[in-house]
Amino acid sequence: MIKQPVPVEVEDYVNDLEPGPRILLYPVLDAVRDAMPPGYVLGMHGGIPGWTVPLSRYPHTHDGEPLAYVSLGAQTHYGSLYLVGLVSDPETDAAFRAEWTATGRTLNMVKSCIRFKTLVDIDLDIVTRFVAGMPVEHFLSSYERARPPLSQL
Repeated sequence: MIKQPVPVEVEDYVNDLEPGPRILLYPVLDAVRDAMPPGYVLGMHGGIPGWTVPLSRYPHTHDGEPLAYVSLGAQTHYGSLYLVGLVSDPETDAAFRAEWTATGRTLNMVKSCIRFKTLVDIDLDIVTRFVAGMPVEHFLSSYERARPPLSQL
């Protein structure tokens, strides 16, 4: 896969973090970037770095913003990795959770958000396989099945 360049605003976000959160997020950001299928675009969304489906590809979002696929943020005491693709695909979500559970690691996850205090808390192999395994077409198909029609929003 071709590595996407990291936009200046994403670099600024990470560089502006305190050393602890910066050291925690950089390896996750790099691993996810390396695994990202073509078609997703890295940028700042909602104040944190994330990969989205650009509006030029999918303009029919409920809020007029690009559709988020994966985001990564620094909280006060932990990192957050948002695997939004899991929310709209129950089968993939169940497989992800089962694979994680099989490792013996505790999964600190609510909806799409994995919280991690150290890199030992996050299984980057599983995360990157999930990220790489959902091309834009699959994500959009799952999203379309899961969301209510725009006329109901």
